[in-house]
Amino acid sequence: MNPKVSVIIPAYNTEAYIAKAIESALKQTLTDIEVIMVDDASSDKTVEVAKSFTDQRLKVIVNQQNFGVSAARNRALRAAQGEWVAVLDSDDWYAAERLEKLVLLAEETNADMIADDLYLIKDGATSPWSTLIQESGEHIDIDKILQIDIIHFVETDVYGQAGLHLGLSKPIFKREFLVKHGIEYDETLKFGEDFWLDMKCLINGARFFLVPKPYYFYRSRPNSIVGQSILLRLNQCCIAINSFMQQEVVKKNPTLMRALSYNLAAFKKNLAYFQVVVPIKQKKWLTALTEIRKNPYFFYDFIYRFNNIIERRIEYYIKGNKSVFDMTYNLHRKRKTTN
Repeated sequence: MNPKVSVIIPAYNTEAYIAKAIESALKQTLTDIEVIMVDDASSDKTVEVAKSFTDQRLKVIVNQQNFGVSAARNRALRAAQGEWVAVLDSDDWYAAERLEKLVLLAEETNADMIADDLYLIKDGATSPWSTLIQESGEHIDIDKILQIDIIHFVETDVYGQAGLHLGLSKPIFKREFLVKHGIEYDETLKFGEDFWLDMKCLINGARFFLVPKPYYFYRSRPNSIVGQSILLRLNQCCIAINSFMQQEVVKKNPTLMRALSYNLAAFKKNLAYFQVVVPIKQKKWLTALTEIRKNPYFFYDFIYRFNNIIERRIEYYIKGNKSVFDMTYNLHRKRKTTN
């Protein structure tokens, strides 16, 4: 008989974290599960740590070369046999009752996908500093399950602005729904993979519910943003939105088109800004000057961001807060500047 839930864990060089992730999955109060870890050609001891577990519910698959997180997730998805599929990043972990709670509520609401709130916890900390919903600034009744439609999903996940940002959430998915619609992760993307998988589900009519209680621990690790990386990521997001907007089903939904257009404008605005900032940091003055000429509003944007830039430098260089460039830290800053 197939398991109730397949937990898929993509992993790459996370030997210090993978044991906690696997352990949290295997110690769920819902025991009818399988755990599929796909190692994406790690160069450390991630595979060795994973294979030290003797629980027969754990399957370890090893890629011989690095294909990226989306490809690793897709390999796990294709191997999954569960009625539900749950994603767990290799440096995160679950509360013990997470899967039991979410599956029960999913069946009660006839959901195709259901997400919970996220605990936000800094690497090395012993307790969370906040949750995704708390940092959104939205007032949500914790005792009420919300149905999320595609418009609300897009409108509350705008780059650089406060909002729910449910693209960061980790829903569990009805595997039958994914298979029926041929839904997998986009392996061309290096950023926002979860957001676009959710979008594929929603555009295909998925019933998506949000449980405003946190059962997922989202670890924030120090990750300085490299200049070329941010340009690549923003470019990819623009391409992904443009591609999605070309679908006929999207074109026939003017409200969705407006919401996506607003998101696209936000990405383009940030892209134009960083196309000046990156060459300045690299001391490529001619390139920076050329980009400033293309973006005459750069100085207005820079002045608007100036206080946050100074605050971030103080946090990083003086207070030693190495998390100032993390996404979850920036969610907190967005809320402060929006409220």
